[in-house]
Amino acid sequence: MNGRAVPTSGAPLVRARAAVVMLHGRGASAESMLSLADAFDQPDVAYLAPQAPGSSWYPQSFLAPIEQNEPALSKSLQTVADALAYLATQGFAPDRSMLLGFSQGGCLALEYAARNAQRYGGLVGLSAGLIGPPGAARDYAGSLAASPVFIGCSDVDFHIPVGRVRESAEVLRRLGGDVTERIYPGMGHTINEDEVQHVQLMLKGLARTNPARPG
Repeated sequence: MNGRAVPTSGAPLVRARAAVVMLHGRGASAESMLSLADAFDQPDVAYLAPQAPGSSWYPQSFLAPIEQNEPALSKSLQTVADALAYLATQGFAPDRSMLLGFSQGGCLALEYAARNAQRYGGLVGLSAGLIGPPGAARDYAGSLAASPVFIGCSDVDFHIPVGRVRESAEVLRRLGGDVTERIYPGMGHTINEDEVQHVQLMLKGLARTNPARPG
């Protein structure tokens, strides 16, 4: 993809029924994000995980003014676009693909989908919210066309204010997403088993609606 190897896991693209673009958190790695593939345990799904330069998709908090995170934010959004474009060349249109991210990567996934609203196979933000300062205009165009969306976060996450999580869920609903929002009391900044199980169900449903590919 753009001359760079992208770490992968799960089923080979030539036989997968669905694909997931996985976006890691700040200071983490593509490989660490791919470890979730084992937890999801979906043999018909391919996983791709781009690596952020310097392990960060943008330099400041996701709550900072947008210009303070440029040009890194625009470059990172383009990385997501490139990953989806690559999957499309392999037979995976956006409605056959899921965007999934944790923390900074989850914010990037949600923001990309809001700015590029269309039917996705799934959208998952774990400990995440839309990017921008409080009071930012959320005049996104287009429609998510009932894309399945899951947002999960703690009520005491020290990186992600719960108000931003709820605002993000509402914005994505207004864009036509089929949004499930779950706030977990006292969880902190992590991923729990309930979230893993919910993503498993989303992936099972996505794989089930797509034909098997020859092995």
